[in-house]
Amino acid sequence: MGPMSTAPAATIEQAIHTALSTVDDPEIRRPITELGMVDSVLVDGTHAAVRILLTIAGCPLKDKLNNDITAAVTSVAGIESVSIDFGTMSQAQRQELQSKLRGAGGGDVEIPFSRPDSRTRVFAIASGKGGVGKSSVTVNLAAALAAKGLSVGVVDADIYGHSVPRMLGVGDARPTAVEDMMMPPQSHGVKVISIGMFTKGNAAVVWRGPMLHRALQQFLADVYWGELDVLLLDLPPGTGDIAISVAQLLPTAELLVVTTPQQAAAEVAERAGSIAMQTHQRLFGVVENMSWLETPGGERLEVFGSGGGEQVSATLSTRMGASVPLLGQIPLEPALREAGDAGVPLVLQDPSSPAARAITAIADRLAVRRDSLAGKSLGLAPKRG
Repeated sequence: MGPMSTAPAATIEQAIHTALSTVDDPEIRRPITELGMVDSVLVDGTHAAVRILLTIAGCPLKDKLNNDITAAVTSVAGIESVSIDFGTMSQAQRQELQSKLRGAGGGDVEIPFSRPDSRTRVFAIASGKGGVGKSSVTVNLAAALAAKGLSVGVVDADIYGHSVPRMLGVGDARPTAVEDMMMPPQSHGVKVISIGMFTKGNAAVVWRGPMLHRALQQFLADVYWGELDVLLLDLPPGTGDIAISVAQLLPTAELLVVTTPQQAAAEVAERAGSIAMQTHQRLFGVVENMSWLETPGGERLEVFGSGGGEQVSATLSTRMGASVPLLGQIPLEPALREAGDAGVPLVLQDPSSPAARAITAIADRLAVRRDSLAGKSLGLAPKRG
């Protein structure tokens, strides 16, 4: 509660607007004043009446907005109480908001990550076969990067085998629509979108190539991601339609190949990595998962053999003619699976565990912001004769 003030009501109203500029929309993560959500502010003595326009009537984070606005307004000198009236934006206001969020392009739909001025580093997490823990690696890398202060997004591009929402604890979440633009749910500081958010229950997705391509395109272009530092895509196993679509839609995406130590898995992973030769994408590196199981006595039990990650790294380096490093080896821990089922990534639940430490070390190698070259001088000048 702010102290008593004799300032004119107009001055207090301006102070309230200033205070409201510190309140971010929980989904869009930008000030509500900037988004045109503050419809009116009226001061009557020590009471302030604020009218807020929501993008949709059933805003899922309305309670958080109510608490944040109340705290901001009552911090203003002279205001002792506040009442908040929530309304809904008109179609014209939502269209204006959509244009504002999309920037200078207005209503034009494009994939922001494919623009030359994009600062977002895009990593496509691939595997040759299922069951190697690719989704667990993706989710924990995302959470570890977000914990470092980076703005992170995840596209669950495994249309048939989507599992990312459950692992991030947003299994029942649904995106909020602003006209034809979607606000992705957030969890543990990570924005996420998945086909599982649009299907009923655990219904199977039975789609062919063109529909898969369109779904991925919508996830990239029709979702409001904001200014991301890193975008991770959890790809389906193998070298099918989605892998090809990623190369077409995100030509600058860098591939991370996940394998297990066993030779059979390594050979299949090599094929998944080799797609980069045809798509001309960069292979960032290899991650070996389930490398060993540590017994209570401290012995390392190599359940799935050994050497698979090194083999994939060496083979792909030779084929690509450039270094494709083994980024790290993640031990097999039941806690990694249990944390995923509980919706809290292991890197957050138990950051000191061996698997969490290994994943965090890999995340350190990904946590490099990319600066755009757009509009920058490269220091090149024509040779003078």
